Amino acid sequence: MAIPRSTLTHNALALQPAVERLACMVHVRCKFIEAQKVLPKGKTAHVDIVLGMINKLYGIKRELKDASDAQRFIGRQERSLPILQQLKSWLDKTLSQVTSQSVLGKAVHYLANNWSQLVRYVEAGHLPIGKNLGERAIKPLVIGCKAWQYSDTPKGAKASAQIYSLVEPPKVNGQEPYTWLSHAFSVADYEALLPWNCSPEMPR
Repeated sequence: MAIPRSTLTHNALALQPAVERLACMVHVRCKFIEAQKVLPKGKTAHVDIVLGMINKLYGIKRELKDASDAQRFIGRQERSLPILQQLKSWLDKTLSQVTSQSVLGKAVHYLANNWSQLVRYVEAGHLPIGKNLGERAIKPLVIGCKAWQYSDTPKGAKASAQIYSLVEPPKVNGQEPYTWLSHAFSVADYEALLPWNCSPEMPR
């Protein structure tokens, strides 16, 4: 079976020094919701347990939304980590009880295969529990691809990727892209150019 190019790219990036790959808890939740939809009534106990714990994790996320990174790290260690440990105990017990071919089994095995990347977010306060922020950032590109019917040439695709790489990070970090780019082209210190390290003023 052919492996999607995007998967190969992600795996290659994850092998780079200083790069740590995070998995998305939203994807886990979606797979268990899919299982919940097809399971007969009265047979959703496993799904309900997992969704309940995930909902608790996201409840903690909402409560810590306005906390500093340091405060969020402490909150995750004190509140999120015990729930993740309960989920891991459930996973270890359940993994051998389901077949990987069933919808529930696929959800359970997905959780198991991505476990180390799913729990990594509690190791720091700035790491996200899911990928919603990143996926919202690339949504315009996804919509654009459908409208453009893809780029005509590899060079065109590369140019689009470069432009989006310059424009989207400032937006995610609360910067106005034109203002940040104008500032970036006037500064030689590349580290200072990163949109989370600078806050240029709007031109008058």
